[in-house]
Amino acid sequence: MKIIGISPHRRNFLRKAVGAAPAVALLAGAGGGLAMAVSKDQPAYKPRFFDATEWATLTALVDRLIPADAEGPGALESGAHEFIDLQMNTPYAYGALWYMQGPFVPSIEQFGYQFHMAPRELYQSALAGVNAAVQKQSGKPFVQLNGAERDAVITQLQKGTLDIGAVPSKVFFNQLLQNTREGYFCDPVHGGNKDMLAWKMVGFPGARADYMDWVEQYGKKYPLPPVSIA
Repeated sequence: MKIIGISPHRRNFLRKAVGAAPAVALLAGAGGGLAMAVSKDQPAYKPRFFDATEWATLTALVDRLIPADAEGPGALESGAHEFIDLQMNTPYAYGALWYMQGPFVPSIEQFGYQFHMAPRELYQSALAGVNAAVQKQSGKPFVQLNGAERDAVITQLQKGTLDIGAVPSKVFFNQLLQNTREGYFCDPVHGGNKDMLAWKMVGFPGARADYMDWVEQYGKKYPLPPVSIA
C-alpha cells in the first residue's frame, strides 16, 4: 500500500484532495478569528497547544504526508502544521461540535466522528504513542529517523499495524491526513495555506465575488490570482 501524499502524481492527488473543502468549511466555522498575517519578516511560529516534543513529531509527520517538490509547496511551507496547532484550541478540537457520548461505531463513516477522545486528546495520546513505538522499534524517536524510515512508520500507521497505545494507529493516520489536507488548502485566514501557495498550485481562484465573465470561457486559463476571504 502506497502512502497517500508521496506519489509521482502529486498534483492530481492534491486536486482531488480539494474534496476535503467541506471539512475546511466546518473548521472555519469553529475557529473563526484565527487570522494570521503572512510575512517573511514574521518570527518563527510558536505552538499554542503542543509541547516541544509533540510539535517536533507532528511537524515531521506532516512533512512526509505532503512533501515539497517541483510541483509545488509542501505541507510545512503551506503552514498545515500551524493550522493543526491553532485548531486544537477551538470548539472543534474539544469535540464541542458533535455528539461525544457512546456508543461509537467507527466502521460507518456516515455517522461522522466516531472516537471517544476529542481531537486534542487524540493528538496528544497518539503523538506520544508514535514516539514510544518508534523508540521501541529503532531505539530513537520519530524525528531522528531518516525519510525512508519515517515513511515506513507512516505506512504502519496507515495500515493500522503500529501499536501506539489508546488510539488505533489507523484512526490517528486518518485524522492527521484529513487535518493536513485542510491546513494545506484552507483560506489563509485560518492559519494555513500561507500566501495561498496551494491555491496557486492547483489554480483555485479563491473567494472572488464575481466569475460571470468566465462562466462560458471553456478551456481558458484563469489569469487572476486567488483571493482570500480576508
